[in-house]
Amino acid sequence: MTFTTASGATFTCGDGTGQPVSARFLTTDTELRILLNPELALGETYMDGTFVVEDGSIADALAILLDQPEILPRWAKLQWWLRYLARHARQFNVRARARDNVARHYDLDGRLYSLFLDADKQYSCGYFETPDTTLDDAQLAKKRHLAAKLLIRPGDRLLDIGSGWGGLGLYLAEMADANVTGITLSTEQLQVANARAADKDLTGSARFLLQDYRDVPGPFDRIVSVGMFEHVGVDFYETYFRHCAELLTDDGVMMLHSIGRSEGPDVTNPWITKYIFPGGYIPALSEVLPAIERAGLLVCDIEILRLHYAETLKAWRERFMARREEAVQLYDERFARMWEFYLAVSEMAFRKQNMMNFQIQLARRQGAVPITRDYITGEEAKLREAERGKRPRLRIAGE
Repeated sequence: MTFTTASGATFTCGDGTGQPVSARFLTTDTELRILLNPELALGETYMDGTFVVEDGSIADALAILLDQPEILPRWAKLQWWLRYLARHARQFNVRARARDNVARHYDLDGRLYSLFLDADKQYSCGYFETPDTTLDDAQLAKKRHLAAKLLIRPGDRLLDIGSGWGGLGLYLAEMADANVTGITLSTEQLQVANARAADKDLTGSARFLLQDYRDVPGPFDRIVSVGMFEHVGVDFYETYFRHCAELLTDDGVMMLHSIGRSEGPDVTNPWITKYIFPGGYIPALSEVLPAIERAGLLVCDIEILRLHYAETLKAWRERFMARREEAVQLYDERFARMWEFYLAVSEMAFRKQNMMNFQIQLARRQGAVPITRDYITGEEAKLREAERGKRPRLRIAGE
């Protein structure tokens, strides 16, 4: 990787292997900011256009930078400790703060998300069953995989915590005959989800509410939560699981799908906190499992999805870049650079820094799910049959 400084000097790092990447600092202020606070300033200067990747892309540059054994200079380690000590305050997500945090990200113009998500608007990790699986198929496979682990019976009352644009809840209502209640704190997502339910004639079996998870009354036979736990905050893990335990029936099953970190507790990247997910945090399993135990829930199964999110983010980034000018028209050039950096740095965090996704299956009693995992394949086969039966009939033009 070759760098050009603001004064015109150049220097090259690396052993000469791989695809060459070159970048330029346009101002001395940019150089100083990145040296003093690299985790925050690299993204900010890229947004501002004063740190420019000339050969390759920002994703190529981040693939190199995030692959270093020591990615932070020694003086930046103090900043990390200060952020770690302050993380409880930053993640103190009481109800009002949780709503504000969600609005900052999920109430953006819905057309933005249509630029890069799949047709069902699944804004979480896909499940890539083969190397050539498409994004849409991976997101369908994710919904099917979760539904199989939930072991839904016709008519089961199901709570979807963090229901997004409604795709998962509608799938479970349509394909598994569940009676779905989805909750979200995003007014934008709520409107879309209920409109989709009406369009599919599923309002009798799928309803979506603007509600905090702490305020939901039960009981429910099944609970699922995908891509929401990252917004709970470390001080509220026990509150979250205790309430889920209260909501779940004695023979109930819960599936938690979340991003996780493989190397122990940490802090949220300051750039991500400031610009993308305020109040968000990616937990380590060592932070999650004690809260589950204290809530009285039993862990029945844990599956780690490695690199599935990296492939999801790659697909999102490529789709976004293909329609980048539309994002500029919706917002502006600085926003488009911000979103490009977000997708690229997230992808490389999964490729280079051992981020992963976990799916934890929970119950209140030992016999709630089968004692071997063979049932998952069988349940997925049933769901595939249901999907084929529910596909709309193709029409001849003019019919």
